[in-house]
Amino acid sequence: MPVEQSVVDTKIPARLDRLPWARWHWMIVVGLGTVWVLDGLEVTIVGNLAPQLAKPDSGVDITAGQVSGLGAAIYVVGACSGALFFGWLTDRFGRRKLFLITLAVYLTGTALTALSWTAWWFFICRFLTGFGVGGEYAAINSAVDELIPSKHRGRIDIIINGSYWLGAAFGALLTIPILSSFPVGVGWRFAFALGVLLGLVILFVRRNVPESPRWLIIHGHTDAAERLVGAVERRVSAATGKELPEPRQEISIRQRKSIGFGLIAKTLVTNYPKRATLGFWLFIGQAFLYNAITFGFADILSTFFDVDTDTGYFYAVIAAGNFLGALTLAPLFDTVGRRKMISGTYILSGVLLLGTAYLFDRGSLTAVTLTACWCVVLFFASAGSSSAYLTVSEIFPMETRALAIAFFYAIGTAAGGISGPMVFSTLVSTGVPRDTALAFAIGAAVMIVAGLVEVLLGPNAERKGLESIARPLTQQS
Repeated sequence: MPVEQSVVDTKIPARLDRLPWARWHWMIVVGLGTVWVLDGLEVTIVGNLAPQLAKPDSGVDITAGQVSGLGAAIYVVGACSGALFFGWLTDRFGRRKLFLITLAVYLTGTALTALSWTAWWFFICRFLTGFGVGGEYAAINSAVDELIPSKHRGRIDIIINGSYWLGAAFGALLTIPILSSFPVGVGWRFAFALGVLLGLVILFVRRNVPESPRWLIIHGHTDAAERLVGAVERRVSAATGKELPEPRQEISIRQRKSIGFGLIAKTLVTNYPKRATLGFWLFIGQAFLYNAITFGFADILSTFFDVDTDTGYFYAVIAAGNFLGALTLAPLFDTVGRRKMISGTYILSGVLLLGTAYLFDRGSLTAVTLTACWCVVLFFASAGSSSAYLTVSEIFPMETRALAIAFFYAIGTAAGGISGPMVFSTLVSTGVPRDTALAFAIGAAVMIVAGLVEVLLGPNAERKGLESIARPLTQQS
């Protein structure tokens, strides 16, 4: 595509935002939202297979604590590294190229995991798999927010991010027949192989998802952006049978081939310090809670309630509660508003988790009632967790969007997502209920603090165009 570098007047953002919902938007949701299904599948399979991998005949000399603790932390380190690396490339080379490349990296890492024969090989493959998944976050969330109309952006983003739990439920249920039908040394390998198969199907579907017209116009591909938006408008108009209203807002863009990393970093930290603080706390809260529980729940069931191969049933219930929470609460983020919903879901889930910790410490819970408590906690926490990605993808300028997602994901997840599994696995391994209750309480406290930060610093971004929330760096007065 020819690259222009001049000042252009464009209505492309307004043209995209005023589109009614149509079949074309469902193609975007299905093609891009699947990253979360893959991540949920990946994390859940590993969490539920931890006790099996630790058995003598698994083919890998590794302990359950290493799988759910060190292995989980290495996966998160890979995800943080991949987010930063591919996030920068996404802003530089476009969304579409990168969400195809990152999926290929994920597939490679997962396939190699299935071939593990030693702990060190397993850890290397976990890093590579996380590297691909982390890159997916930046590319996918950028593309989704830039292609979905503003009045639907909140709910769609929340639901897409919440679809993680569809993959989690599938992964949890998948481990049950595999572990009962195959020898230990074969079943866990087969589970990872099925993840590769799902990824290949998604790669085929994703080929039809276009580049972001917003990215095209800013990076000098004016003709390509106009052709793409024109084709989408004709397709949506034909599908809905309605004539589209005239777009109102026009902006002037000084096109640039690339945006320097230094300018992006300065924009995030110097120009938007309050928003940067908000993004950090939202990510550290959800990362600590979710990485800890998703990697360690099977270990808790096994340690305290002697639940071994059937952990998938319990996890599937939790996953269903999570997805239903995101699905049910998502519309409220566009109507009630971002600040009220984000702070409310974070604080309420933290308070409920403190109650769970108290009951667990008293010995009042069984495997079933603990699962029920977690189901209620995560019904609210899942929508809050998803809103962290929504927040950082819409409150910074378009040119920094992918790297902003990557930056806050990496920083927040490194702080909460690496420490969470390590703290949980260490405290759970003692076999003392009070130690595990302490882990619950730490996760609850972090979530509550993040919710309070949202109350103080959260912007009201509901139903607003991205360019009105954060002025593009390339926009002219």
